[in-house]
Amino acid sequence: MNKTRTLATALASTLFLFLGSCASQKTLMQYQDEVRALREERTQLKKENRDLRAQNEAYEVQLAEAAMKPIESEPIRDNPELDALEGVEYGRDKYGNPFLSVSSDVTFASGKAELTSKGKEALRGVANNLKSNYPGARFWIEGHTDTDPIKKSSWESNRDLSVARAMAVLHYLVEECDVPDEQCIVAGHGQYTPFAGSNDKSRNRRVEIVVHQ
Repeated sequence: MNKTRTLATALASTLFLFLGSCASQKTLMQYQDEVRALREERTQLKKENRDLRAQNEAYEVQLAEAAMKPIESEPIRDNPELDALEGVEYGRDKYGNPFLSVSSDVTFASGKAELTSKGKEALRGVANNLKSNYPGARFWIEGHTDTDPIKKSSWESNRDLSVARAMAVLHYLVEECDVPDEQCIVAGHGQYTPFAGSNDKSRNRRVEIVVHQ
């Protein structure tokens, strides 16, 4: 009787261990399957992330190339009021942005950054055109000079002079012509951006107002 009971106990223990081992093995296999699934998911996500990054870079390149390409657009219509202003030219730049160019020979004395009376008259007409035709646009006021080096002037370089002249135009447009200051941006190019590739020094000495809509 005791032998039978001992044998039964041993069999029960063995069966318990066997079943426990099976349960542990099943749990281990499930864990391994989950780990494998997570690794595969991570690999897929990394691939998708690389693809999205590559696509984004491609879009950025396309946008940059598009920004650098000349834009075909309708020419600016003739404007008798602007045509009547001395020293004022107008048109579109190579990116399709309207611009108004005011000759520095009219607006400033040589080597100076103080507006002349003729310059103020021209800028009043320019301001009226900007406010009437481009409300809410951004106005890039850009100073330009010719290639002659600074000699008899207090300015250290042509770029300094171009910035000072652009600032003088900004102050006049804002303070005397009611052009909103927050719509204006000032830049000075010095001698580095001649008028449409022109070698005419008088055309290169200018302040341009480029309209960004």
